[in-house]
Formats: sequence, C-alpha cells, structure tokens
Amino acid sequence: MDRQQLLKRLERAWQYFQDSHTGLSREELLKPGVTGKWSVRDILAHVTTWEEEALKHLPLTLRGETPPRYSTTYGGIDAFNAQMTERKKGLSLAEVMLQMEDVHRQLIRFLESVPENQFRTETRFRHRLRLDTYSHYPKHAQAIRRWREKRGSALCVQSSLTRRSLGETRQARLW
Repeated sequence: MDRQQLLKRLERAWQYFQDSHTGLSREELLKPGVTGKWSVRDILAHVTTWEEEALKHLPLTLRGETPPRYSTTYGGIDAFNAQMTERKKGLSLAEVMLQMEDVHRQLIRFLESVPENQFRTETRFRHRLRLDTYSHYPKHAQAIRRWREKRGSALCVQSSLTRRSLGETRQARLW
C-alpha cells in the first residue's frame, strides 16, 4: 500500500461515515439515544476528538516516541471518551460540524506530508492511524444507520460509486 491508496481507503470510510448522517434534521442530529446516551452530534464530536488525537500522537510516533497511555493519563479509553464528551457538550451543532470538517482537512494535509515509507508496511504510525480513523468511522456510521433504521429515518440515496467503493472495501477487509 502507498500513501494514495491509504488516503483513498480513509476517504471511502469517511464518506461512509458522512453519508450515515446526511439528510438528518437538526432535531434528529441532537436526539439522544443513538449510541447509549449519545446523539449523532455527540458521535460527530467523538470522531473529531479521535482525529485530533491522531494529529497529536502521530507526529510523536514518527519521531520514534511513544504517546502516553490512556490508562495512565485518563484512567482508560472509556474515561477519556467521557471526559472529551463532557468537554465538548457546550459546543453548538454548527461548531461541532465546523470543527469536524476543519480537523479532517488538517489530518489529510498532515498525511500528505508524511514520508511514504510510513504507508508501505504495517508501521506503528499506520496502526495508530487505522485505529483513530478508517477503522473507527465505520463503527459509528453503522450505529447511526441502525438507529435510523429503527426510527424509520430514510438514508439519503448514495451514489452507485459510493456503494460500489464500500462493497469493494468490505470484500477486501480494508476496515
């Protein structure tokens, strides 16, 4: 795999995530209960938090350093997620959406600057990137889609290109 292949993989997963909440009303985006007590808005903020973590820790990994452990710093990943959810609960839906778009753009720009050798094999860098991004997005996209199905909320029609890309992605076990 090279950088361009990885970026395509990441963008397919990102688009799948974006499609999962496209077309929802403001009220639907704010309604709790999608995953536990989380609303779609909370999930968007959560996914953004993990992209922020990638932007914070991937440069350390590139320098050969080891990022701090969540168990030591926060008491575990669940505690970290709870703390970040609490920290972002005051953000408006518009702020969450803008932050999500901005952080994702920053992540893509960063990845475009990373040495090619980090993408060619399963490096610590690639492992962390996968966990924080393209294997993370689909989990939350699927939760949103299940919630929509239970509520009878129609998903926006996906382009055949998106559906075909997702099928290829699943078949290749890229997530």
